[in-house]
Amino acid sequence: MLTISRLAAYAGVTVRAVRHYHQIGLLPEPERDRSGYRSYDAAAVVRLIRIRTLADAGVPLARVQELLDAGPEELADGVQAIDKDLRAEIRRLKDTRKRLARLTAGEQPALPRSVVGYLDRLRGLGVEERYIEMERDAWIMVAARVPHLIDFVIAKKHEQLDDPDMVKLYSFFRGALDWPADDPRVVEIADIVERLRMRAMEAGEAGADGFDDQFVDLLDSTMAESSPAAERLMAILAERGWKGWTRIERVPADSLDTDLPP
Repeated sequence: MLTISRLAAYAGVTVRAVRHYHQIGLLPEPERDRSGYRSYDAAAVVRLIRIRTLADAGVPLARVQELLDAGPEELADGVQAIDKDLRAEIRRLKDTRKRLARLTAGEQPALPRSVVGYLDRLRGLGVEERYIEMERDAWIMVAARVPHLIDFVIAKKHEQLDDPDMVKLYSFFRGALDWPADDPRVVEIADIVERLRMRAMEAGEAGADGFDDQFVDLLDSTMAESSPAAERLMAILAERGWKGWTRIERVPADSLDTDLPP
């Protein structure tokens, strides 16, 4: 008969591991003898070796119990299921490593790669960094809200940048955040935005797919609060019958608010 330390040595594990297996029910705990010591037989050694073999092979301890006494077919099925789980975990870890690599390369956390490419394109148009940062934060929220749509939305944004009016619109974002509300260029921007909205409505593109009203209001308020010129721009658009900024909505003339800021 064997002591716990001798059992552990024969099976190639630690005494602490044996006690843990007792605690979780993998290895039956023998009765103590008259001297107060536990004694183990050959069957315990064999079972402990099988536990160690399964654990070393990557079988989670929570699943070792079901495989210990399984027949050949049950063992094969169990191993295949575990292998499937491991392959899924490997894919997850690879994705995690890719995200970490993007962070070390200087990319912003929570920002999809497609958005990074789009913002870089805006930089190429000369858009100032303060506006880039504001748009970046908005895209972080959008990507978190509709992660399954973000790449599609960004692809549409790239298509829009092929429109000369859109390029001209972004050309204004070189100091626009510092414009006063009465800057005459705000009206010119409103004219461009209105043309873009008319074309979008004709194409059946309202934008803000998958966004609830509260989220749209959040994005709109972020835009309006970015500068006095932005607030004035949204007021001009509202006077012309366009509601909000994120979602394209045409408001009937008889429902317009006549108390908008001048």
